[in-house]
Amino acid sequence: MTHQLYQLNVNDIRFPDPQHALNSPDGLLAVGGDLSVERLKEAYHNGIFPWFSDCEPIMWWSPSERAIIELADFHVSKSLRKQLKKSPVKVTINTAFEQVISECINQRIDNEGTWITEQMKQAYCNAHRCEIAHSLEVWRDNKLVAGLYGIMQCGVFCGESMFHRETNCSKLAMWALVNYLQKHNVHFIDCQLENPYLMSLGAVVIPRSDFLDKLAKAKNYTMSSNMWKSQELKNIYD
Repeated sequence: MTHQLYQLNVNDIRFPDPQHALNSPDGLLAVGGDLSVERLKEAYHNGIFPWFSDCEPIMWWSPSERAIIELADFHVSKSLRKQLKKSPVKVTINTAFEQVISECINQRIDNEGTWITEQMKQAYCNAHRCEIAHSLEVWRDNKLVAGLYGIMQCGVFCGESMFHRETNCSKLAMWALVNYLQKHNVHFIDCQLENPYLMSLGAVVIPRSDFLDKLAKAKNYTMSSNMWKSQELKNIYD
């Protein structure tokens, strides 16, 4: 199979076959285009995601190996369960999307810099308004202490970023997300790239071809119309 880098046309939202992505840098498939909602829909529909920094062109990726979380394999430690019992939290969805993405930016700028540029922030806020980007929020004493956001338009939740302001609260966000997705019979979570934190929660790495096969099956999923309505999730840790 030919591996090459494609230049996208701003007037054509179609993507090349993800299997054509470069081997080095691993997974780079295309540059250019834009971050319109329609292009984002097309990208995630085909297992492709944008990732770039300021002063770089828009770059689109489909890595040769993909990190995913099978919902049934999510790992919850005993210490996390004990912490939750001692200090309960409130969990909501789609009540503070822009605040969540802003907190994700701030946390990464403080630590190692961020790929969530202002252009990316606006693109995902637009996607949220078009009801394909969603957030989950964790609150303690009416203070936002953790959250995450991602794209969902079929049976896969494509996680983009998360943050925490208190120890282990990002794990509480992931745990709540997994439980909520399980209740709605979602297939799996796409974590895109592996890291030690995700692997500790039960993520596994699979070849791109296997990921694309699983994605194809997940496209048959029918999402309930009220799944992502703004709400508090009661008893989400039961």
